[in-house]
Amino acid sequence: MKTSETFQLIEESLKASYTYPEYVKLMEDLLAEGKSTAPQQDENLTEYSKMNLRRMNRWEKTLKISTEAEAKIKAYEGKMIWLVISEGWCGDAAHSLPVIHQIADLNPNIEMRVVLRDQHEDLMNQFLTNGGKSIPKLIMYNVDQKEVIADWGPRPTTATQMVEDYKAKHGQVDIEFREQLQLWYNKDRGQNIIADLLKLF
Repeated sequence: MKTSETFQLIEESLKASYTYPEYVKLMEDLLAEGKSTAPQQDENLTEYSKMNLRRMNRWEKTLKISTEAEAKIKAYEGKMIWLVISEGWCGDAAHSLPVIHQIADLNPNIEMRVVLRDQHEDLMNQFLTNGGKSIPKLIMYNVDQKEVIADWGPRPTTATQMVEDYKAKHGQVDIEFREQLQLWYNKDRGQNIIADLLKLF
């Protein structure tokens, strides 16, 4: 059950949000200065951001949405804003945001906006995952009714299960697992994300 405080935070965050193209341009502009979206600059985060931008551009060109999925997305008649909490250095976000963008773009009733996690900590705290500030986090928000229809993230269901299974066996994720996860994202081609989102509205 979300409170009036949650909806107020969403409304305030929307005023400082980016469209998806604006978010991509922000990443590009910061990288041109050798920076990432992080408040504290770190060379590793900048390198992650460079890699993520390449991934995002690739997904924008290669993502395939089935005719069945496209028909369901286009048939939705409610008005929604899809507010995504993200950061340019986040690997999961790089795989997910282009998919969310292309789905939202199919229906004029759905508007996608993006905010940076570390600039919107109060909002992030309303949508924690197992107590953590995991991103990306998609908030499906009905503006007219001021209602959160659903939220999703930080990973598609199959990837989430992979993380849980690996942690159960090894205690924590490591570089080896992150490489396995990237291979899974590349093989899945965004289809698990599409399936997840279609179940939410």
